[in-house]
Amino acid sequence: MEQFETEEQQVEAIKRFWKENGLAIGIGVVLGIGGLYGWRYYNDTQIAAQEAASKSYSTMISSLSAENTAQAEAFVENNDTGYSVLTALQLAKLAVESDDLSAAAKHLKQVANKASDEAIKSVANVRLARVQNALNEYDAALATLTLVTQDSFKAQVAEIQGDIYLNQQKIEQAKEAYTESLNADANNQLVKMKLDNLAVAING
Repeated sequence: MEQFETEEQQVEAIKRFWKENGLAIGIGVVLGIGGLYGWRYYNDTQIAAQEAASKSYSTMISSLSAENTAQAEAFVENNDTGYSVLTALQLAKLAVESDDLSAAAKHLKQVANKASDEAIKSVANVRLARVQNALNEYDAALATLTLVTQDSFKAQVAEIQGDIYLNQQKIEQAKEAYTESLNADANNQLVKMKLDNLAVAING
C-alpha cells in the first residue's frame, strides 16, 4: 500500500507540476523550435540575398560603361552588400576616365561610408583625396586624408599632402610632406622626382 501511495503521490506531484508549469514549458519548446527554424530561415535568406546580389553584380559589370551607369547607381543606392561597394568603385573609376570628377567623388564617398573593411575605406579615401585635390578642394582633401589611419597608406597620404600643398604654393610644407612620404617608402621614384623638382624650383 505504501508503494502505491508513493507512486500516487508522484503522479499527483507530476500533475501539479505540469498544471503549474506546463504552459511555460510548452512556450519554451515552441520558442526553441521557432528559434531554430527562424535561424535557419535567416541564414537561408542571407545566402539567397548574397546569391542574388552576386548575380546582379555580375550582370551589371559585364554591361557597365560610361554611357550605361543608371542600373549600377541604383544598385549601389539600394544594396548594402559588399557588391555595392565594388560597384561604386567601378563607377568611380569610370567617372575619372570620363573626367567627371564630381561623380567620382560621390561614388568614392559611397564606398568610404558603406565599406566595412578598413583597407577598402582607406583606398576609397586616398582616391577621394586625389579627386578633391584635382577639383581644387584642398581643405576637403586634407580632411579626407585624416580619415586614413592605417600605416600601410602612410607614404601615399604624405605624397598627396605634398601635392595639395604644392598646388597651394606652400612649398616648404610640400617639401616636408614629400620627405615624409620617402621616409615611409624610399623606393618611390615618383616622389623622389617631385622632391627633386621642388628643390630646383626653390633654388632657382
